[in-house]
Amino acid sequence: MKYASNFRESAREALRGKWGLAVGVGLVASLLGAGGSYNASININLDSSDVETTGSLEGLFSQMSEKASEALPIIIGVFSAVLLVSLVVSVAMFVISSIVSLGYAKFNLELIDDGAPSFNNLFSYFKHWKVAVVSNLLMVIYVFLWTLLFIIPGIVAGYSYAMTPYILADNPNLSASEAIAMSKEMMRGNKWRLFCLSLSFIGWEILCVFSLGIGFLWLVPYQQAALADFYREISDTRPEVEVLPEIEPTQADV
Repeated sequence: MKYASNFRESAREALRGKWGLAVGVGLVASLLGAGGSYNASININLDSSDVETTGSLEGLFSQMSEKASEALPIIIGVFSAVLLVSLVVSVAMFVISSIVSLGYAKFNLELIDDGAPSFNNLFSYFKHWKVAVVSNLLMVIYVFLWTLLFIIPGIVAGYSYAMTPYILADNPNLSASEAIAMSKEMMRGNKWRLFCLSLSFIGWEILCVFSLGIGFLWLVPYQQAALADFYREISDTRPEVEVLPEIEPTQADV
């Protein structure tokens, strides 16, 4: 049985000579999955020349009320438009991040399998966008519901569903519920191992914070490669390495 140090060692071995590619792919994946914030500010200026000096506070308040009542429909309209745009963009980012998460899992599996990982892996699951989105949505809902029972059950649920992207990356024709069920079964008895693997990176994470976050460019690919190796270990899906038969030297070779 492999331990956290073994998974990290396998990740370093897989990343040897491919750090540049892994950092670039990890950065793009993080940017696509992070979402964005959209802010809008509304400034309403009341020109003092528009307000008649009546010498009466009652008149001033009356004119201000009229200005406010005229601006209210505009404010509501702009706010509604901003809210609608934000909602559409958030949904689009959720869809893209769900698809890219499968592609990033595929990239790291190719990396660990000593295959040919490429930047194109990130966008190779757009034809399976439905199962990617549904699985991600279900995981979010399940973890949220478990979190309502206190924080600990939500964390445990997160570990239970952690292998879902890798399962779908290997088997994109599965349904979302099937992949989640397989992840739960796969993680039975392995959640503590995954927790220890995650905890083993805490020292590097602290150093990355002191580097103003720059170190995470290298740490994230390192963590993801180790996680991919963890999946290969507990799923027993590691590709078999073909061993060529030994050729005995002939008389002419001697």
